Amino acid sequence: MDDEEGFREFVRARLPRLSRAAYLLAGGHAQAEDLLQSALIKAADHWGKVSKAGDPEAYVRKILYHEHIRSWRRRRFLEHSTADVPEKAAVGDETGRAELRLVLEQALAKLTRRQRAVVVLRYFEDLSEADTAQVMGTSIGTVKSQTSHALGRLRVLAPELENAMEVWS
Repeated sequence: MDDEEGFREFVRARLPRLSRAAYLLAGGHAQAEDLLQSALIKAADHWGKVSKAGDPEAYVRKILYHEHIRSWRRRRFLEHSTADVPEKAAVGDETGRAELRLVLEQALAKLTRRQRAVVVLRYFEDLSEADTAQVMGTSIGTVKSQTSHALGRLRVLAPELENAMEVWS
C-alpha cells in the first residue's frame, strides 16, 4: 500500500472520531471542518513519517490541538460568548438532551483554550493524563491542574451538567 492510499484509509477509519474532537475544540461545525482540514493537510504532507512513527492518530490529534491554538491566537480578540444558559430539562427528553448539549457547548466555549482541550482530550477522547500531556506538549502535572480548573469552572458555568452525564450514555 502506498502512502497516499494509506492516508486515505486512515482518514476513512478515523474521520468520525477526529471530527468530534475538532468540533468540541472549535465549538462549531464550520470551524471544526476548517480545523480538521488544516490538521489533515499537515498530516498528509508528512504521511510517510507519520505512519512509520507508530500511532498516526495521536500524531494527527496533536496537530489538531496545535492548529486549534494557532487559530485561537489569530482570532482571540474576535470571540464573544453572549448566549444565556438554558434551564435544566428532564432526563430522557430529546429536547432536554439537545438543551444539555447546548449548555455543554456554551460552557466549553467559556473555558480557556487549554482547559477546553484538556476536557475534550480527557473526557471525550478518553485519553489518559500521560497521553493528553503528550498531545498538548506539556507535563502531566499541567494536565492535572488544567483539568481541575476546567472542571471547577464547568461546575460554576453549568451546574446542570453535574447530574446529566447519564443522558449521553
